[in-house]
This record gives sequence, structure tokens and C-alpha cells, in this order.
Amino acid sequence: MEKPTKSSVPFERQREATQALDETFHGFLTRSTMGLSPIALALAAADWAMHLAASPGRQMVLGQRALALAQQAMATAVNPPMDENGQPIADNDNRFIDASWRQWPFSALKEGYKANSAWWREAVQVDGMSRHHSHMVEFFNRQIMDTFTPSNWLLTNPEALNKAQETQGQSLLQGYQHFSEDLRKAETARSTPDVLEPLTFEVGKEVAITPGKVVYRNHLIELIQYTPTTDKVYPEPLLIVPSCIMKYYILDLSQSNSMVKYLVGQGYTVFIISWRNPDASDRDLGMQDYLQMGVMDALAAVKERAGAPRVHALGYCLGGTFLSIVAAAMGRHTRMAQNQSAGGRRAEDRAMERLPELASVTLLAAQTDFSEPGEMGVFIDDEQLKTLRQQMDLKGYLSGSAMAGSFQFLNMRELVFTRNTRRYLLGHEEADFDLMSWNSDLTRLPARMHSEYLSSLFLNNALATGKYRVAGQGIALMDIHAPMLVVGTTRDHVSPWRSVYKIHLQTDTHVTFVLAAGGHNAGIVSEPGRPRRSYQINSIEDNQGWVEPDEWLASAPTRQGSWWEAMDAWLKERSGKPVAPPAIDPAHVLCDAPGEYVMVRYAD
Repeated sequence: MEKPTKSSVPFERQREATQALDETFHGFLTRSTMGLSPIALALAAADWAMHLAASPGRQMVLGQRALALAQQAMATAVNPPMDENGQPIADNDNRFIDASWRQWPFSALKEGYKANSAWWREAVQVDGMSRHHSHMVEFFNRQIMDTFTPSNWLLTNPEALNKAQETQGQSLLQGYQHFSEDLRKAETARSTPDVLEPLTFEVGKEVAITPGKVVYRNHLIELIQYTPTTDKVYPEPLLIVPSCIMKYYILDLSQSNSMVKYLVGQGYTVFIISWRNPDASDRDLGMQDYLQMGVMDALAAVKERAGAPRVHALGYCLGGTFLSIVAAAMGRHTRMAQNQSAGGRRAEDRAMERLPELASVTLLAAQTDFSEPGEMGVFIDDEQLKTLRQQMDLKGYLSGSAMAGSFQFLNMRELVFTRNTRRYLLGHEEADFDLMSWNSDLTRLPARMHSEYLSSLFLNNALATGKYRVAGQGIALMDIHAPMLVVGTTRDHVSPWRSVYKIHLQTDTHVTFVLAAGGHNAGIVSEPGRPRRSYQINSIEDNQGWVEPDEWLASAPTRQGSWWEAMDAWLKERSGKPVAPPAIDPAHVLCDAPGEYVMVRYAD
């Protein structure tokens, strides 16, 4: 090996110093832009501006549209539209649903804002722009417009002004108190970053209380087996794979809305993965670790603990993506094993034999094709990933607060502006409930795993294109032969349902698709008995061919109530005759549910 010369040493030191300077400067810029790459933002803005500048015809059209929208807004403000009974038509924007918005001059403010928003939605669409830049410009324009909505400000919000008059200013006083309280909490978090705020709902006492035992543990997961509550259970146990970006108990909240409790009550032997909340020492845990130590080890443990050769598997969000990858790898192993002698199999192939057969695969709000990832796509390009890697390299993980901030940024209208309006301008108390408490129980992601996930799946769409590899072997979702139940939600900003629906293009097995009302979390946690809940359900039968998502939407029947009941019926159709519940072997019991991993919390 050639030794470095004396002349090369100063050069190497200079290179390291300049690299450190660049990273420091990039970190400063990133912090000033809420974790986003300023270079990516500038490139998107320049792409739009230059293409618009080179399109005089488009400029003329936009000028004409501005005049037409302004005239329409003024006419609507003066003469609000009426229905056939002569009653004012309710606004389709919840921010302006109060009757006071139909009064002058607030009607003019509302209609002017809506016209301005409509114009900008058209203005950001310019031929020639890259698809990604167009998406970024449209997204950030919407965020800016939502910031300046008249409902966000006291003097332009008639509902808030009327409320202040009716309460003799008490609503504003209450709002000021709420604002002061939030400022105090923010200052406390800034001055004492290592101090954790207590959760409103205590884990293990108020949420995550379904009885069970931790029956397996490795460095990455704890496996919980729940105590049966029925005289007989179906012979196929059910393994739930939650997302590792969230605490598992979103599926085991209060007893009234716990999916785990519901499934146990329907006669299933339920297991669930509780992911480790990583620290800096876990920085090198990658996607393959989460697949093998997470999903595969859990499946093997379920097979052994329950003595069951066939298992139902259910994955939620990223957990569903992991499960689909493992299911494809298992299908590939089965296919290849039919053409290989036992002696010719690789060690990796033989390791697959410890896994059970999949009786069914259920995916909840889980993407397998990332070509249209929805709002998350705003954060995914080479420049953004470079910026993110630099942030994670400093700590060895993506902090829970950074992840929570990203999801909040995706839906600022509901999670920030609407909340602030109700809390500060109207003086409404914010009700505490279990889902919000769970949302505050933040988790981290290891740097390597998160980087690989975004790069291979989001950026390169390796899973959908057959380029993703497990244990060195390329896998394809076409190898999944177990019947599938796939659930999307109507208002999902994380996993848009039309993206989730693309599973039909990637598999050659029975697929029943469910579209549930609600968002990424509230649409999934939709227990029986909750009012105003509905869903659509339909199956793509063998040899039926491709059905476009909008065609499916128009033809799928709508049912009132909880989609959990449809899932239960679907699983029972694919389960054997009920048997006596399997006993939990005391030798396998490590501790009571909810276990130890779920209790680990970090301030960041």
C-alpha cells in the first residue's frame, strides 16, 4: 500500500476542512428553511419563473383569468348563490361555513381569497416544468395561500369578531391565555430540550392496555401475544406489523377504539410488533435489518409460539410496505424451491423455511408504488436527500420532532391554521383524546434505514419496478400468492389512496380494496359504532383486467359503519374451523404487555 506523501497530507486536511465548512453552511441554510434544502426550493422557483417568462401566451391567458375570477368573486360576494328553495348554499370550505361569512364586507374578503387561490393554482401550472418542480411550486403556493386565509386573522374573521362581542371579550381573553400557554411550552422545550412533557394518556394504564405478554425480543422488536377472550379461536394467528415511525399502540388505544381488542374479541390469536425506539448507537441499522430482524423474525416467532403453519399478516403504513416486501420474498422462495434440490439451495433460501405460510396479507394505508407519493414527494429529490443525510449524520438518527414537523408541514391547514383559529381567535378549549396523546409520543428512525428507505423506494421506486433486493435476490410483488385486503383512506396526505390502489398493477392474486372515510390515522382507527363513518369495498376478480381507480370509485358500493367489520368477515372467509386457544408458554414470557420498548421516549 502506497504511503501518503508529505505534500498530500496538507491537501487532505484542506479537503476535510473545506468539506466541514460546506456542511456547516448547508446546515445553517437548512435550519433557516425548516429542514428543506434551499437549493431545491430555488431550483423549483427558477424553473417556474423562467418557463412562465418564456410563455407570453400563457401570461395573456392568466391575465384574462385574473379579470374573470375577480368579476366572478365580486358578483358572488354581492349575490351569494341560493339553492332551489331560496336558501344560501353552504360553503364547501369548512373555514367559511359560518353564516357570518356571507355578510358584507367579509363575503368580499372570502370570495377574493378564493379567486386569488384559484388563479394561483392555474398560474403554477406551466408547460415545460419538471413534474417534481411543478409539484413543489404548487405545494408551497398552497401553503402560502393557506397562511393568508382571512379566517386566520382576527380583524378579517367575522366569526371570531361575533364571538368576542357575544362573550364581551372573554373568548379573546381565553385565546390569549392559550397563546401564552403555548409560548411557555415552546420556551420550556427550547431552554430544557432534554425534559419530556408527560403524555396526557399514560401508556400501559390508559392506552395500550389490552392484556397480553411479550413472548419474543431481539434488538429491534418486541413481539406481544394477546390473551384470548373467546372460547375458541381461528387456527391461523394474526400478526400485525405497525409502522416503525410510530408507536404500535395506535392500534391499541383506549378500549373503545382498539383494533387489537376488537380482533381478539372476534376470535383471533393476535400478535403485534413493538419496534425499538433507536438511539445513536443504532445509526447503521438498515432496511434489511428491519425486514429480517423485524418482520421475518416476528413471523418465525409467531409460527413457533402459536404452533401454526399458516398465519394472517397485517401491515400498517410503512409496516405494510415492509410486509409486502417480505411476502414477495417468501413467494419467490416458494417458486424457486420448486425448481431446486434441497442441496442446491442457498443458506438464505433455507432460512426462509422457518417462516409460516401466509394465509392472507392485509395492507392498511401502505404504499408499494412510490411514483405518485402525494405530498411526501415534495421532500424527495437528490438535493433534499443530501440535506437530510447531512442532518442525520450529526446524530445518527432522524429525530421524532423532525419527523413530526414534516408531517405537520404536509397538512398545515388542518394541523396548524385551523387549530390556531379555534384555539386563539375563538378561545375554544382543545379536547384531550387518546389519538392526540399518541401523536405526541414521538419515535426516531436510524440514519441508514431512513436514508435507504427514501432513496430506494421513494426516489428510485425500486419495489414497484422489480429492482429491490432481499438477501441479494431481486423480488417482485407478482410473487405474492396469498389473497390481499388493501385499505386506503379518502383524505390521506401520507399514502394517497390512488397510490395505494396501484397494488392492482403489481400483483397477480385476489385483491379486495377498501376505501375508508378519513385520513391516514383517523380513517384506520374507525371502530364500530362511531357516527358518520362509511367505506367502499369491491374486489377485482380473476381475469377481470385493470380497473382504473376512478372507475372503481364510481362502481364500488358504499356501506355505512366501520370497515373493521368487513375486514373481520374477509379474514373469517380465509380462516379454518375454530379450535381451542393456544396457551401462552410461560417459558416464552419476558414481561407483560405493553412491554419495554414502547416505554422508551426521547425529548427530540
